[in-house]
Amino acid sequence: MSELAHEIADTVRRCPDVADLSGGPFGTVATYLPGERVSGVALREDEVEVSIVVERGRPLPEIADDVRAALAPLVGNRSVNVHIGGMR
Repeated sequence: MSELAHEIADTVRRCPDVADLSGGPFGTVATYLPGERVSGVALREDEVEVSIVVERGRPLPEIADDVRAALAPLVGNRSVNVHIGGMR
């Protein structure tokens, strides 16, 4: 699970117009692993939630769709929920 959480975080950061990951409201979007926390990625059995900070310019739904498409090969049949946690 730790490898997948890190791979998801790295993949999301490489998406166009994604500036960074965000912990989301109150820092609750995270995966807790032994000795570490992967902020911005909540990996669950049936879904993945990511919280991102985006660059201004493109429509937010397009950015979220890009993130979902990039994560599809990694997450199997889990749904991907994208939270826009801020803009730069």
